[in-house]
Amino acid sequence: MGTGAFGNLRRHVDYDRLDAVVISHMHADHFIDLIPLRYALRYGRMRRDEKLPLYLPPDGERMLYHLVGAFADEGAGDFLAEVFDLRTYHPAKPLRLGAATMTFAHTLHYIPTFAMRYAVNGQSITYSADTAPDHRVSDLARGTDLFICEATLLAGDVEHGMRGHCSALEAAEMARAAGVGSLCLSHYGEFSQSRDLDESARGLFTGEIIVADDHLVIPVGERVPAI
Repeated sequence: MGTGAFGNLRRHVDYDRLDAVVISHMHADHFIDLIPLRYALRYGRMRRDEKLPLYLPPDGERMLYHLVGAFADEGAGDFLAEVFDLRTYHPAKPLRLGAATMTFAHTLHYIPTFAMRYAVNGQSITYSADTAPDHRVSDLARGTDLFICEATLLAGDVEHGMRGHCSALEAAEMARAAGVGSLCLSHYGEFSQSRDLDESARGLFTGEIIVADDHLVIPVGERVPAI
């Protein structure tokens, strides 16, 4: 739910049909579009009968209130509670979303961050969120049909000090260790090129490699992505 995510979402589904929103961590590029979503739910032409469940990581509600408090005259709690049913997920416990189950794992990032595995009807998608190489993420993704993994670092880039991101090569290493069906590389910068992404990853992962892009549709369980 980072910048632009809500606008992209509207190309594919009516926002009033969302079952829930689950946030991996409280960096703005992963949650800032909760604000336009809130305005759409409050004032848009499509209204929900019930509030939208919004699942935040531990301490996420306090951080979100702090942000919203800068511009919500009626108070952050009222501003959010008008449309959202705010909840905090427990990273050690499964989260039930209708027929689906979501499980979590800590990642290696600068603030508490949680990778997610979404499983339903015998199929699964695992999302790394932001992370440096971490066996906990690989363990969560083991055998998943689709592994969406960040690839922030350019080929040859080195993070000094505390690490928080992967290169495509490191994403491929985690995908191979987890034995995933397909690897989708995401969260890359504007300067990333093929040699930084799929070409680099193919040296380690022999399965299907997809580079994420706006409006890309990936049928889970099938081998060919389509626009």
